[in-house]
Amino acid sequence: MNDIPTDRVRAACEQILAAGRDVTFAAVAEHSGISRATCYRDRQLRVVIDAYRSRDGELLTISGLADRLDNLTQALEAVAAKVRRQEEEIRILKRRTNTPRRSQKQD
Repeated sequence: MNDIPTDRVRAACEQILAAGRDVTFAAVAEHSGISRATCYRDRQLRVVIDAYRSRDGELLTISGLADRLDNLTQALEAVAAKVRRQEEEIRILKRRTNTPRRSQKQD
């Protein structure tokens, strides 16, 4: 995957912040040479811009929320898979302990 547009957007955001200006899609488009429409449409670019727009990380945007939701969904799926594996192990162990053992012949 080519990260050149992402790098250009990141560099533009850094320049804008260094100049003491607010990071906006229009300003990023102007500094990066990438159209504003592309900055809005490309999810990766939106995430980068939104991260710079929220200097303290508190700005909740649609793309930021979507990324958080994706991350939480993946984490939840991983936990659910682990629980299923552990439940299966417990079932197997219970079967082993509940199975009557053959008594050894006594002479």
